[in-house]
Amino acid sequence: MKRWVLLAFLSLALAACDLLVPVEPTLKPQSRPSDLNTDATVPSPRATSQASAEIRAYLTQVQSAQLTQGLLRRDGGGPDTPFTSDMLSRNFERIAFFNEYTGALSSGVSGALGRWDTPVRMEVIFGASIPPSQRRADKQDVAQFATRLSRVTKHPISVGPSANFLVLFVSEDDRPDEIDKLSGRFPNLTPAALAPLKNLSRETYCAVIAFGQMNNPASYSAAVAVIRAENPDLLRLSCIHEELSQGLGLANDSPQARPSIYNDDDEFALLTNHDELLLGMLYDKRLQTGMSLDAARPIVREISVELTEPDSPT
Repeated sequence: MKRWVLLAFLSLALAACDLLVPVEPTLKPQSRPSDLNTDATVPSPRATSQASAEIRAYLTQVQSAQLTQGLLRRDGGGPDTPFTSDMLSRNFERIAFFNEYTGALSSGVSGALGRWDTPVRMEVIFGASIPPSQRRADKQDVAQFATRLSRVTKHPISVGPSANFLVLFVSEDDRPDEIDKLSGRFPNLTPAALAPLKNLSRETYCAVIAFGQMNNPASYSAAVAVIRAENPDLLRLSCIHEELSQGLGLANDSPQARPSIYNDDDEFALLTNHDELLLGMLYDKRLQTGMSLDAARPIVREISVELTEPDSPT
């Protein structure tokens, strides 16, 4: 399965009227194995096209094949996936700072640690093709995961009004229209910045773009995640876990990270105990937004030891 993580850095001062200029985004593809409100205002779901039906069939086959191969684990890791403090700190450095595909640092600022300094408020948006029963399930999954993310990061993350993190569930048919609407929602989200989300290949099941302030690109101020409505149940939930957590600042992958969803081998479908530690490290108050890797490394090592070897002297 492929997911994209893009980091575009905009000055997104929503309370002001400053002219915002996007910076070149960093595209982060992931290779995958080759081998779904009863409120009266919710419209009836729109019939899907042949193209959408074909993508749904394809994704269902992918999920089935991965499960057959023992992939998409949901156990969070166990005795077969031990990791040490050195492994944890190494994985954090690779996932929080580096772009493994280009060799560039993921934040767009040399050595900078990117994360949110303001509360994260998520809103779930649906395309016209999503039926009410699926909307209820998706809203519940996003809300539950937001609560989990807030707990492990100790950062305010919720689903509510005045959103700055939009989570779209859209099909092949309604994705372009819903993406176009975002330009009006946030004037600083330009069509050019959102174009990668409109043009997803069949192998790309979900994607996220995080936006930073122009005067402090490492400080995130908005994000947009797109999840294909054609995804079957587990792939859909896997996309929620990966895109929402990566949109917090863990934007990259490492083939050495295990047990982890930040590894493009798809062994794990859902956030693991290892990944919770990474998120906690990212928002540890001893680290500062925009910190260089050299400056952060000794602190990262200290935190890693505390998390994995609580009885060790500090």
